[in-house]
Amino acid sequence: MTRIAYVNGQYVPQSAATVHIEDRGYQFADGVYEVCIVVNGRYWDMEGHLARLQRSLKELQMAAPMGIEALKVVMGEVVRRNRLKNALVYMQVTRGVAPRNHPFPPEGTRPSLVITARRFDLDQSDARAKTGVAVISQPDIRWGRVDIKTVGLLPNALAKQAAAEAGAAEALLVRDGVVTECSSSNAWIVDEAGAIITHPKTNRILGGITRQTAIACAEELQIKVIERPFTLEEAKAAPEVFITSATSFVMPVISVDGVRIGSGKPGPVAMRLREAYKARAARG
Repeated sequence: MTRIAYVNGQYVPQSAATVHIEDRGYQFADGVYEVCIVVNGRYWDMEGHLARLQRSLKELQMAAPMGIEALKVVMGEVVRRNRLKNALVYMQVTRGVAPRNHPFPPEGTRPSLVITARRFDLDQSDARAKTGVAVISQPDIRWGRVDIKTVGLLPNALAKQAAAEAGAAEALLVRDGVVTECSSSNAWIVDEAGAIITHPKTNRILGGITRQTAIACAEELQIKVIERPFTLEEAKAAPEVFITSATSFVMPVISVDGVRIGSGKPGPVAMRLREAYKARAARG
């Protein structure tokens, strides 16, 4: 079946979808994005993702392409036209098309909006969680405002490629000896007392929407949450390590740089939190 995309007011076959060569997203990475998951026809954490999109636009002084309610309608239509029950929905907003020049284009320049959807395999995600994933460490060489979800992801892509070449699923990013997050997810450890620890929300990490829901789930389960920096050495010595993102939910980590974590199997805290997250997200 031909995939359908939304591009600046039109629903078009994805194979024929195009953007202008002077789109600022293409030339300057002057754009932001969000990814939402649809499971059994229901969006998980949609409101959080759309609120973060608005924040990213505000931080970059970028106009919204349409109102939030209209955006929801377009997202739903893209999913419908692609006949998807479980989907990964990607939306990208750029500052629009203008002659290439570093300063912002004139006020009133229309922002560009692209939305795509593809199948999301929940069973595959669950199977992966049952075995856990390996991660490696990489230096965090990103810019100073990674709290804004921009399309400028080259450092993230380099780290993810290093992980792929090492046979790992993710890369823990390390700056000044501290694990900030991962190339496309937030990083967590579990301490000896069973508390979960993650880097606090600063401009050094992207405040994950799944991260926030995981914290809410932990509080419901009476699991202590500590937001503080932790080192790579702490991660390697922790009883459990896990990562969170919109596409991986809560994913147990079984090794870091080849060092076995705990028993080398998914830990009970991570698995309990994963099930709680899925239940909470499913009920909206």
